[in-house]
Amino acid sequence: MPPLTSLRAFEATARHMSFSDAGDELYVTHAAISHHVRRLEDWFEAELFIRKGRSIALTRSGETLFRHLSPALAEIAETCTRVKALGGKETLTVGCIPSIASRWLVPNLPVFTAAHPEVDVRVMYASANQKFSQSGMDVLITLGTENTDGVHSRRLFSRLTRPVCSPKFLEEHGPFETPEDFVKAPLLHDDSRKGWRDWFMAAHVGWQGGDNWPIYQDFNLLVTAAIAGHGIALCPIDTFRNEIEAGDLIVLSDVATNTDSYYFASYGKNAQGAVLDFVEWFAAMAEI
Repeated sequence: MPPLTSLRAFEATARHMSFSDAGDELYVTHAAISHHVRRLEDWFEAELFIRKGRSIALTRSGETLFRHLSPALAEIAETCTRVKALGGKETLTVGCIPSIASRWLVPNLPVFTAAHPEVDVRVMYASANQKFSQSGMDVLITLGTENTDGVHSRRLFSRLTRPVCSPKFLEEHGPFETPEDFVKAPLLHDDSRKGWRDWFMAAHVGWQGGDNWPIYQDFNLLVTAAIAGHGIALCPIDTFRNEIEAGDLIVLSDVATNTDSYYFASYGKNAQGAVLDFVEWFAAMAEI
């Protein structure tokens, strides 16, 4: 590496096109700035400035160095400012799909932050098929694993899916004792009607899928509609175990889909500290 102090002196000089103004910015003398620039030129074995009396201009080497050095120093300064604002805390950015975030991560996060006050946690929404290697997150909680070098995935919740509804809906529209009983019922869809097609196929029941019941973008909306008594929804039982145990939702059938599918927490294989602490904590909570 070239001398960093000399790099700062060069960048300030190139920005101001003045040794004196660079010295004023860095609180050193004109002579000190000139010395640093000469030292840098010796390191590169090339002139960085063309000196014409009291004026200066960048050489081609100087222009190339300044073009890349100035934004790099600005990024270093911004990063240091952010770290200083954290008061020494370690930042942990967690990406999580909405259904897991609203039902598991956010309600229980105070337990983790109380045990790790030195960690500054930031929770971001993630899409179902988002990849850790492209997310910029420290931890990504979503569907499936990722076959990428340097990425490790920890299994969390099962995605085994069964039909559920509210007690009120069951009382008014039930019973649903056989898969055939579901054909004429109001069926709530998540993202598309494919989920119900797969379920009826697993139940060996023909279904045309010709209804006009709403399609909800994610499980949060879908389960809200189911709890409100709007119809029957297909839900991953493990993810919504709290609603089922509380009696807000009732499982209507043993026929299931997504029997070998899971939610995972993905993170870098070389991760340490807060990342590993968080993944271990969240995985343990998911097993409760």
